[in-house]
Amino acid sequence: MPDYQYLFSVIVPTYNRADEIRELLGSLTKQTINNSDFEIIIADDGSTDNTDEIIQQFSSDTDLNIRVFEQDHKGPGEARNLGMSEAKGKYFVFVDSDCIADENWLQAYKTEVSKMDVAGFGGPDKVLPEFLPVQKAIDYSMTSFITTGGIRGHSKKKISKYYPRSFNMGVRADVVDKIGGMGKLRHGQDIEFSHRVLSTGEPVIKVADAVVYHKRRISIKKFFKQVYNWGVARINLYKIDSGMLELVHFFPAVGTILSLIFILLAILFPSIFLPFIYFGLAVLLLMAFHGVFKYKDARVFVYIPIIVPTQIFGYGLGFINAFVKRIILGKNEFTGFVKNYYK
Repeated sequence: MPDYQYLFSVIVPTYNRADEIRELLGSLTKQTINNSDFEIIIADDGSTDNTDEIIQQFSSDTDLNIRVFEQDHKGPGEARNLGMSEAKGKYFVFVDSDCIADENWLQAYKTEVSKMDVAGFGGPDKVLPEFLPVQKAIDYSMTSFITTGGIRGHSKKKISKYYPRSFNMGVRADVVDKIGGMGKLRHGQDIEFSHRVLSTGEPVIKVADAVVYHKRRISIKKFFKQVYNWGVARINLYKIDSGMLELVHFFPAVGTILSLIFILLAILFPSIFLPFIYFGLAVLLLMAFHGVFKYKDARVFVYIPIIVPTQIFGYGLGFINAFVKRIILGKNEFTGFVKNYYK
Protein backbone atom coordinates (compact mmCIF):
# COMPACT_ATOMS: atom_id res chain seq x y z
CA MET A 1 0.00 0.00 0.00
CA PRO A 2 1.27 3.52 -0.76
CA ASP A 3 2.59 5.49 2.20
CA TYR A 4 0.49 8.66 2.10
CA GLN A 5 1.78 11.68 4.00
CA TYR A 6 -1.70 13.17 4.50
CA LEU A 7 -5.28 11.99 4.57
CA PHE A 8 -6.39 14.85 2.30
CA SER A 9 -4.68 16.95 -0.34
CA VAL A 10 -6.85 20.04 -0.78
CA ILE A 11 -6.28 21.20 -4.36
CA VAL A 12 -7.21 24.78 -5.26
CA PRO A 13 -6.98 25.96 -8.88
CA THR A 14 -6.85 29.74 -9.05
CA TYR A 15 -6.49 32.50 -11.62
CA ASN A 16 -6.35 36.17 -10.58
CA ARG A 17 -8.52 35.73 -7.48
CA ALA A 18 -6.26 37.13 -4.77
CA ASP A 19 -9.05 38.47 -2.54
CA GLU A 20 -11.03 35.26 -2.79
CA ILE A 21 -8.05 33.00 -2.13
CA ARG A 22 -7.48 35.04 1.01
CA GLU A 23 -10.98 34.20 2.28
CA LEU A 24 -10.64 30.52 1.35
CA LEU A 25 -7.29 30.15 3.10
CA GLY A 26 -8.68 31.99 6.09
CA SER A 27 -11.48 29.43 6.33
CA LEU A 28 -8.98 26.57 6.08
CA THR A 29 -7.17 27.88 9.16
CA LYS A 30 -10.39 27.21 11.13
CA GLN A 31 -10.90 23.56 10.15
CA THR A 32 -11.78 21.33 13.09
CA ILE A 33 -9.50 18.48 12.01
CA ASN A 34 -5.79 18.56 12.74
CA ASN A 35 -3.59 20.45 10.30
CA SER A 36 -1.45 17.30 10.08
CA ASP A 37 -4.38 15.57 8.34
CA PHE A 38 -4.27 17.75 5.25
CA GLU A 39 -2.09 19.74 2.92
CA ILE A 40 -3.13 22.60 0.66
CA ILE A 41 -1.92 22.71 -2.93
CA ILE A 42 -2.46 25.95 -4.80
CA ALA A 43 -2.36 25.35 -8.55
CA ASP A 44 -1.85 28.85 -9.92
CA ASP A 45 -3.07 29.01 -13.52
CA GLY A 46 -0.90 31.96 -14.56
CA SER A 47 -2.20 34.67 -12.20
CA THR A 48 -0.91 38.20 -12.77
CA ASP A 49 -2.32 39.78 -9.59
CA ASN A 50 -0.89 39.53 -6.06
CA THR A 51 -2.07 35.96 -5.46
CA ASP A 52 1.49 34.89 -4.62
CA GLU A 53 1.79 37.56 -1.89
CA ILE A 54 -1.43 36.39 -0.23
CA ILE A 55 -0.29 32.77 -0.24
CA GLN A 56 3.16 33.67 1.13
CA GLN A 57 1.49 35.57 3.96
CA PHE A 58 -0.58 32.54 4.97
CA SER A 59 2.42 30.24 4.62
CA SER A 60 4.48 32.35 7.03
CA ASP A 61 1.75 33.40 9.49
CA THR A 62 -0.19 30.12 9.92
CA ASP A 63 0.45 26.43 10.52
CA LEU A 64 -1.19 25.44 7.22
CA ASN A 65 0.77 23.02 5.06
CA ILE A 66 0.72 25.02 1.82
CA ARG A 67 2.56 24.30 -1.40
CA VAL A 68 2.26 26.35 -4.59
CA PHE A 69 2.75 25.22 -8.18
CA GLU A 70 2.46 27.49 -11.19
CA GLN A 71 1.67 27.00 -14.86
CA ASP A 72 0.84 29.13 -17.88
CA HIS A 73 -2.87 29.91 -18.22
CA LYS A 74 -4.41 26.63 -19.40
CA GLY A 75 -7.71 26.42 -17.54
CA PRO A 76 -8.95 24.90 -14.27
CA GLY A 77 -8.83 21.27 -15.44
CA GLU A 78 -5.14 21.45 -16.24
CA ALA A 79 -4.53 23.28 -12.96
CA ARG A 80 -6.24 20.50 -11.01
CA ASN A 81 -4.15 17.92 -12.87
CA LEU A 82 -1.02 19.84 -11.87
CA GLY A 83 -2.16 19.76 -8.26
CA MET A 84 -2.89 16.03 -8.37
CA SER A 85 0.53 15.28 -9.84
CA GLU A 86 2.16 16.88 -6.79
CA ALA A 87 -0.28 15.75 -4.09
CA LYS A 88 0.73 13.51 -1.18
CA GLY A 89 -2.69 12.70 0.27
CA LYS A 90 -4.75 9.53 0.15
CA TYR A 91 -7.69 11.59 -1.12
CA PHE A 92 -7.57 14.56 -3.47
CA VAL A 93 -10.16 17.15 -2.42
CA PHE A 94 -11.02 19.92 -4.89
CA VAL A 95 -12.44 23.29 -3.92
CA ASP A 96 -12.77 26.42 -6.04
CA SER A 97 -10.98 29.59 -5.04
CA ASP A 98 -14.28 31.51 -4.86
CA CYS A 99 -15.49 29.28 -2.02
CA ILE A 100 -15.28 29.53 1.76
CA ALA A 101 -15.07 26.23 3.62
CA ASP A 102 -17.30 25.56 6.60
CA GLU A 103 -15.18 24.82 9.66
CA ASN A 104 -16.39 21.19 9.71
CA TRP A 105 -15.90 20.68 5.96
CA LEU A 106 -12.93 18.33 6.09
CA GLN A 107 -14.03 16.71 9.34
CA ALA A 108 -17.32 15.72 7.69
CA TYR A 109 -15.38 14.03 4.88
CA LYS A 110 -12.99 12.38 7.36
CA THR A 111 -15.90 10.92 9.31
CA GLU A 112 -17.39 9.33 6.20
CA VAL A 113 -14.19 7.95 4.65
CA SER A 114 -13.31 6.39 8.01
CA LYS A 115 -16.51 4.34 7.71
CA MET A 116 -16.06 3.29 4.08
CA ASP A 117 -13.11 3.59 1.72
CA VAL A 118 -15.06 5.26 -1.07
CA ALA A 119 -13.79 6.06 -4.55
CA GLY A 120 -15.21 9.57 -4.50
CA PHE A 121 -17.37 11.99 -2.59
CA GLY A 122 -18.90 15.43 -2.84
CA GLY A 123 -20.70 18.01 -0.76
CA PRO A 124 -23.14 20.89 -1.23
CA ASP A 125 -22.54 24.59 -1.74
CA LYS A 126 -24.48 27.24 0.16
CA VAL A 127 -24.36 30.98 0.85
CA LEU A 128 -23.51 33.07 3.88
CA PRO A 129 -25.79 35.84 5.22
CA GLU A 130 -23.34 38.56 4.16
CA PHE A 131 -23.33 37.49 0.50
CA LEU A 132 -24.84 39.86 -2.07
CA PRO A 133 -28.56 39.45 -2.85
CA VAL A 134 -27.79 38.50 -6.45
CA GLN A 135 -25.53 35.69 -5.17
CA LYS A 136 -28.32 34.46 -2.90
CA ALA A 137 -30.75 34.56 -5.82
CA ILE A 138 -28.33 32.53 -7.94
CA ASP A 139 -27.96 30.06 -5.07
CA TYR A 140 -31.75 29.80 -4.91
CA SER A 141 -32.02 29.11 -8.61
CA MET A 142 -29.16 26.60 -8.58
CA THR A 143 -30.47 24.63 -5.59
CA SER A 144 -34.24 24.72 -6.12
CA PHE A 145 -35.74 21.35 -7.04
CA ILE A 146 -37.72 22.83 -9.94
CA THR A 147 -34.56 24.24 -11.52
CA THR A 148 -31.35 22.23 -11.02
CA GLY A 149 -31.37 21.20 -7.37
CA GLY A 150 -32.56 17.72 -8.28
CA ILE A 151 -29.70 17.34 -10.75
CA ARG A 152 -26.88 18.78 -8.66
CA GLY A 153 -27.73 16.76 -5.55
CA HIS A 154 -29.16 19.56 -3.41
CA SER A 155 -32.59 18.00 -3.22
CA LYS A 156 -33.32 14.75 -1.41
CA LYS A 157 -35.53 13.91 -4.40
CA LYS A 158 -32.76 13.59 -6.95
CA ILE A 159 -34.01 13.29 -10.51
CA SER A 160 -30.73 12.17 -12.07
CA LYS A 161 -27.48 10.48 -11.07
CA TYR A 162 -25.40 12.45 -8.55
CA TYR A 163 -22.13 13.72 -9.98
CA PRO A 164 -19.80 15.45 -7.47
CA ARG A 165 -18.71 18.83 -8.84
CA SER A 166 -15.23 20.31 -8.67
CA PHE A 167 -16.19 23.22 -6.42
CA ASN A 168 -16.49 20.62 -3.62
CA MET A 169 -15.51 17.03 -4.37
CA GLY A 170 -12.93 14.38 -3.58
CA VAL A 171 -11.46 11.28 -5.16
CA ARG A 172 -9.13 8.58 -3.86
CA ALA A 173 -5.61 8.95 -5.21
CA ASP A 174 -5.29 5.38 -6.49
CA VAL A 175 -8.56 5.79 -8.43
CA VAL A 176 -6.96 8.68 -10.34
CA ASP A 177 -4.02 6.38 -11.14
CA LYS A 178 -6.54 4.04 -12.80
CA ILE A 179 -8.80 6.50 -14.62
CA GLY A 180 -6.44 9.39 -15.33
CA GLY A 181 -6.84 13.08 -14.55
CA MET A 182 -9.33 15.66 -15.71
CA GLY A 183 -9.95 16.17 -19.42
CA LYS A 184 -9.49 19.29 -21.50
CA LEU A 185 -13.12 20.44 -21.68
CA ARG A 186 -13.34 24.09 -20.60
CA HIS A 187 -16.77 23.46 -19.09
CA GLY A 188 -18.05 20.15 -17.79
CA GLN A 189 -14.67 18.53 -17.27
CA ASP A 190 -15.54 17.84 -13.63
CA ILE A 191 -18.71 16.00 -14.67
CA GLU A 192 -16.75 13.91 -17.18
CA PHE A 193 -14.18 13.18 -14.47
CA SER A 194 -16.92 12.20 -11.98
CA HIS A 195 -18.43 9.96 -14.66
CA ARG A 196 -15.18 8.03 -14.89
CA VAL A 197 -15.01 7.75 -11.10
CA LEU A 198 -18.58 6.41 -11.04
CA SER A 199 -17.72 3.99 -13.84
CA THR A 200 -15.26 2.17 -11.56
CA GLY A 201 -18.26 0.70 -9.75
CA GLU A 202 -16.87 1.71 -6.36
CA PRO A 203 -19.03 3.83 -4.01
CA VAL A 204 -19.36 7.56 -4.65
CA ILE A 205 -21.21 9.37 -1.88
CA LYS A 206 -22.71 12.75 -1.09
CA VAL A 207 -21.75 14.14 2.33
CA ALA A 208 -24.44 16.64 3.29
CA ASP A 209 -22.44 18.19 6.14
CA ALA A 210 -19.34 18.89 4.02
CA VAL A 211 -20.42 22.41 3.09
CA VAL A 212 -18.64 25.16 1.20
CA TYR A 213 -20.04 28.65 0.75
CA HIS A 214 -19.91 29.52 -2.93
CA LYS A 215 -19.78 33.16 -4.00
CA ARG A 216 -20.61 32.42 -7.64
CA ARG A 217 -21.09 35.17 -10.24
CA ILE A 218 -21.92 38.69 -9.12
CA SER A 219 -23.94 39.85 -12.12
CA ILE A 220 -26.85 38.56 -14.21
CA LYS A 221 -24.81 38.95 -17.40
CA LYS A 222 -21.97 36.77 -16.07
CA PHE A 223 -24.44 34.19 -14.81
CA PHE A 224 -26.14 33.99 -18.22
CA LYS A 225 -22.79 33.36 -19.93
CA GLN A 226 -21.93 30.68 -17.40
CA VAL A 227 -25.18 28.71 -17.70
CA TYR A 228 -25.18 29.10 -21.49
CA ASN A 229 -21.76 27.47 -21.59
CA TRP A 230 -23.03 24.70 -19.31
CA GLY A 231 -25.80 23.99 -21.80
CA VAL A 232 -23.21 23.71 -24.57
CA ALA A 233 -21.03 21.53 -22.33
CA ARG A 234 -23.80 18.97 -21.81
CA ILE A 235 -23.80 18.16 -25.54
CA ASN A 236 -19.99 18.04 -25.56
CA LEU A 237 -20.21 15.53 -22.71
CA TYR A 238 -22.75 13.47 -24.65
CA LYS A 239 -20.34 13.29 -27.59
CA ILE A 240 -17.71 11.84 -25.25
CA ASP A 241 -20.06 9.32 -23.61
CA SER A 242 -23.80 9.11 -24.27
CA GLY A 243 -24.32 8.05 -20.64
CA MET A 244 -23.75 11.65 -19.56
CA LEU A 245 -26.94 12.85 -21.27
CA GLU A 246 -30.18 12.02 -19.48
CA LEU A 247 -33.77 12.95 -20.24
CA VAL A 248 -33.77 15.55 -17.46
CA HIS A 249 -31.04 17.52 -19.25
CA PHE A 250 -33.51 18.32 -22.05
CA PHE A 251 -35.94 20.03 -19.66
CA PRO A 252 -34.45 23.58 -19.79
CA ALA A 253 -34.36 23.47 -23.60
CA VAL A 254 -37.95 22.24 -23.75
CA GLY A 255 -38.94 24.91 -21.22
CA THR A 256 -37.21 27.59 -23.28
CA ILE A 257 -38.96 26.57 -26.50
CA LEU A 258 -42.37 26.28 -24.84
CA SER A 259 -41.96 29.64 -23.13
CA LEU A 260 -41.14 31.36 -26.40
CA ILE A 261 -44.10 29.67 -28.09
CA PHE A 262 -46.49 30.75 -25.33
CA ILE A 263 -45.19 34.32 -25.39
CA LEU A 264 -45.79 34.47 -29.15
CA LEU A 265 -49.25 32.93 -28.81
CA ALA A 266 -50.09 35.36 -25.99
CA ILE A 267 -49.27 38.23 -28.34
CA LEU A 268 -51.37 36.77 -31.15
CA PHE A 269 -54.23 35.38 -29.05
CA PRO A 270 -54.12 37.21 -25.70
CA SER A 271 -57.57 36.15 -24.51
CA ILE A 272 -56.57 32.48 -24.68
CA PHE A 273 -52.87 32.37 -23.83
CA LEU A 274 -52.21 35.44 -21.67
CA PRO A 275 -53.41 33.55 -18.53
CA PHE A 276 -50.55 31.09 -19.03
CA ILE A 277 -48.10 33.99 -18.91
CA TYR A 278 -49.73 35.29 -15.73
CA PHE A 279 -49.46 31.83 -14.21
CA GLY A 280 -45.72 31.69 -14.98
CA LEU A 281 -45.21 35.12 -13.43
CA ALA A 282 -47.17 34.04 -10.35
CA VAL A 283 -44.88 31.02 -9.92
CA LEU A 284 -41.85 33.29 -10.10
CA LEU A 285 -43.34 35.62 -7.49
CA LEU A 286 -44.05 32.67 -5.19
CA MET A 287 -40.43 31.58 -5.59
CA ALA A 288 -39.34 35.13 -4.76
CA PHE A 289 -41.41 35.14 -1.56
CA HIS A 290 -39.99 31.73 -0.65
CA GLY A 291 -36.48 33.05 -1.22
CA VAL A 292 -37.09 36.00 1.09
CA PHE A 293 -38.06 33.63 3.92
CA LYS A 294 -35.27 31.17 3.11
CA TYR A 295 -32.49 33.76 3.22
CA LYS A 296 -34.20 36.25 5.56
CA ASP A 297 -33.28 38.94 3.06
CA ALA A 298 -35.99 41.02 1.36
CA ARG A 299 -33.57 42.14 -1.34
CA VAL A 300 -33.64 38.74 -3.08
CA PHE A 301 -37.29 39.34 -3.99
CA VAL A 302 -36.21 41.54 -6.91
CA TYR A 303 -33.55 39.16 -8.20
CA ILE A 304 -35.13 35.70 -8.07
CA PRO A 305 -37.80 36.37 -10.78
CA ILE A 306 -34.94 37.48 -13.05
CA ILE A 307 -32.31 34.89 -12.14
CA VAL A 308 -34.53 31.79 -12.45
CA PRO A 309 -35.56 32.49 -16.09
CA THR A 310 -31.97 33.53 -16.84
CA GLN A 311 -30.75 30.12 -15.73
CA ILE A 312 -33.41 28.17 -17.63
CA PHE A 313 -33.18 30.21 -20.84
CA GLY A 314 -29.38 30.51 -20.72
CA TYR A 315 -28.85 26.79 -20.29
CA GLY A 316 -31.64 25.98 -22.73
CA LEU A 317 -30.29 28.23 -25.48
CA GLY A 318 -26.75 26.86 -25.07
CA PHE A 319 -28.08 23.30 -25.16
CA ILE A 320 -30.21 23.96 -28.26
CA ASN A 321 -27.34 25.67 -30.09
CA ALA A 322 -24.95 22.81 -29.34
CA PHE A 323 -27.57 20.16 -30.15
CA VAL A 324 -28.15 21.67 -33.59
CA LYS A 325 -24.48 22.22 -34.36
CA ARG A 326 -22.99 19.03 -32.97
CA ILE A 327 -25.73 16.40 -33.28
CA ILE A 328 -27.79 17.59 -36.27
CA LEU A 329 -25.05 19.30 -38.33
CA GLY A 330 -22.16 17.16 -37.08
CA LYS A 331 -19.80 20.06 -36.32
CA ASN A 332 -16.81 19.91 -34.00
CA GLU A 333 -16.72 20.65 -30.28
CA PHE A 334 -17.08 24.29 -29.27
CA THR A 335 -17.34 26.12 -25.96
CA GLY A 336 -19.87 28.96 -26.18
CA PHE A 337 -18.82 32.27 -24.67
CA VAL A 338 -15.03 32.55 -24.67
CA LYS A 339 -14.15 36.20 -25.32
CA ASN A 340 -14.84 38.43 -22.30
CA TYR A 341 -16.29 35.44 -20.44
CA TYR A 342 -15.44 36.93 -17.06
CA LYS A 343 -16.71 40.43 -17.92
